[in-house]
Amino acid sequence: MTWSLDQIWRYPIKGIGAERLRAVDLAPDLPLPLDRAWAVLEDGGEAHDGWRSCRNFLRGAKGPSLMAITAHVDGDLIHLSHPDRPDISVAPGADDQALFDWLAPIYPADRRRPAALVKSPPEGMSDVPFASISVLNLASLRALGQKLGQDLDPRRFRGNLWLDGLPPWAEFDLVGKTLQIGSTRLKIIDRITRCRATEANPATGQRDANTLQALSDGWNHQDFGVCAKVRQGGPIKVGDTVTLL
Repeated sequence: MTWSLDQIWRYPIKGIGAERLRAVDLAPDLPLPLDRAWAVLEDGGEAHDGWRSCRNFLRGAKGPSLMAITAHVDGDLIHLSHPDRPDISVAPGADDQALFDWLAPIYPADRRRPAALVKSPPEGMSDVPFASISVLNLASLRALGQKLGQDLDPRRFRGNLWLDGLPPWAEFDLVGKTLQIGSTRLKIIDRITRCRATEANPATGQRDANTLQALSDGWNHQDFGVCAKVRQGGPIKVGDTVTLL
């Protein structure tokens, strides 16, 4: 049983900026390189080192306009763009206040303010406490879009790897199984339950689709995509064949 790898994405700062890739090298027991490598801790958030829950950070569920940020990593710099803000380039650890000032006009005033830009542990800072890579299904995205009566941008779901060729929702049947992409092998661990970040349009940063209600009404859950662990590393690229082992 084979499919194809259609898209690769990473999010250098958790919840802030999507970057599309053509190829990447994966390593065992690590996230996709530079994915959620940094996170903006909110005032009052847990300040200890290591992995922390998403509730401690700025994110799209709290400020939907963040979903319209795009990112590009160039060496030590992260270049960020937003339709309502001038472009900015930041060097994490050196330009943190400039980033916070840039975010201020597009983050709700009644939310907690940024306190620090924190570096993620080696396992990354995804929404699960282990080095995960999210695997999503384009057919499921199309099915949800049909339910809502609108096309949905894949960036709503902050996925790393998008597969094409599966039936809708077939990704849930992959839990506990292993996928091979090139020489890389990924063990599918669990389904991903979604939050209100998915309601925001990444082109505008405005909430315009009740994705969670549509999932509940159509399929009696609020899950979209699955998370995986890299068991065997190697290079992957868009267009690669994906095999179920």
